[in-house]
Amino acid sequence: MKKQAYLIVIAFFSIYVFWGSTYLWNKIAVTELPAFMLASMRFSTAGLIIFLIARSMGVSLKITKKEFFNCLLAGFLFLGYGNGVFVWALKYVDSSFGALLASTQPLIILILMRLWQRKAFKVKSMIGIGLGMVGMYLLVSQKGLQMQEGSTLGIMMIFTCILSWSIGSLFVAQASMPKNFFITTGYQMILAGMMLAITSFILGETWISPLDWTLKTQGSLLALILFGSIAAFTSFNYLLKEVATEKVATSSYVNPVVAIILGWYFLDEVITLQTAIAAVILLAGVYFINTTKKGKKYT
Repeated sequence: MKKQAYLIVIAFFSIYVFWGSTYLWNKIAVTELPAFMLASMRFSTAGLIIFLIARSMGVSLKITKKEFFNCLLAGFLFLGYGNGVFVWALKYVDSSFGALLASTQPLIILILMRLWQRKAFKVKSMIGIGLGMVGMYLLVSQKGLQMQEGSTLGIMMIFTCILSWSIGSLFVAQASMPKNFFITTGYQMILAGMMLAITSFILGETWISPLDWTLKTQGSLLALILFGSIAAFTSFNYLLKEVATEKVATSSYVNPVVAIILGWYFLDEVITLQTAIAAVILLAGVYFINTTKKGKKYT
């Protein structure tokens, strides 16, 4: 039990801090590289590294047809669409703003659980949903934001990504997956990388050699592969099986804070008073939503 608790703490640190940093790394890289090419290279490389490590440790890569199909679907929901389109949308919105939008995931998961699992809303849940709606309105109604070209489309697409990620979270929590979480992550990334590459070619993106990238972009992709993909996503898959789904979604507490600080420090992103107020209200809503839940799994 102590070992399990230790692993869970490390896994939560990974999805809290590493994922909070990916908004910065993606924003830096997507300013130079085509979005779907970037995402494809990130996940394909990370998946191959995972498989090489697994084989060197004598871990079998064999999975059943059902597990393969489930990894394919999860890879699409999480990475192919959920992440690939999100990275594209970062061309039009600040990294910190995108992170705040993503903080609504617990709210979306709660609503989906109500629709799919018929779980009744509790009083705190209703308060959380109300605060989430108010915070979201304040966030997206800023005049300066609406004046940015493409920002409206970017916001709409980010919301579809959040929905895709939320559906994937509920699906993976119940789906048959490889027992080894490292292998589960590897298959999801390899399959998503292939889907993203096909999308990139269909859209006519120009693939650029890594040798022609700036040092900053090279470093960002390396961080995305090692920390944002291998470490964080493996931790995410592990937690979905060990901890209640809504508790895993509490990464939304920390990710926006990390993203806002990094975006402000490294990218000179402006934090308006309205954005700050919206952030506080949104995160308060997320807090109310998650404090109503008591998972049946290890907590």
